[in-house]
Amino acid sequence: MTKTRIKICGLTREEDVDAAVAAGADAIGFVFYPPSPRYVTPARAAELVRRIPPFVDVLGLFVNEVPETVRAVCEQVPINLLQFHGDEDPAYCRQFGRPYLRAARVRPGLDLVEFASSFPESRGLLLDAFVEGYGGGGHVFDWTLIPPGLPGFLVLSGGLTAANVGDAVRRVRPAAVDVSSGVEMGKGIKDHAKIAAFVAAVRAADQAVSEG
Repeated sequence: MTKTRIKICGLTREEDVDAAVAAGADAIGFVFYPPSPRYVTPARAAELVRRIPPFVDVLGLFVNEVPETVRAVCEQVPINLLQFHGDEDPAYCRQFGRPYLRAARVRPGLDLVEFASSFPESRGLLLDAFVEGYGGGGHVFDWTLIPPGLPGFLVLSGGLTAANVGDAVRRVRPAAVDVSSGVEMGKGIKDHAKIAAFVAAVRAADQAVSEG
């Protein structure tokens, strides 16, 4: 069966990490962008990571951060994959010698093929909604803006919930989906029932895709 990878992002509490792992998340994301209400300090993230078992990836999200800070976070937190959501260029992203995802804020006029081709070392392209500031703001973007034949692995984000992620998986066929606000009761506070429902919806869509 096709398996769409699932990342739960913006975790700040032990019980939410436990709930995401128990539900079957493939990856946990921590936000190292101080203006975000989901921001955690490196020390706090290191505490939370100790609850994550083997084979569940840890991602660190950064926005236009100075390289010294990224390196300092990586020294404190065992991050498997860096995630860049600002205006970082290819040279910036590859300087850390670590695998990374590059986020694109999707809007009409953005050439996603050209954008993806600019980051050939990226492990994948994360597509999020375009809003003022950074992050998708919990908004869904127009999935028809995703061109066929987009190079590399596609991670779909932007306003996903248990109600729409199944349709997203069936229509877009991403390698992975990324959710934050769609499984929350408040900013940075996850709703465990929503997490479980989100994972179940992805798995049901995977089953439907496999069965044709």
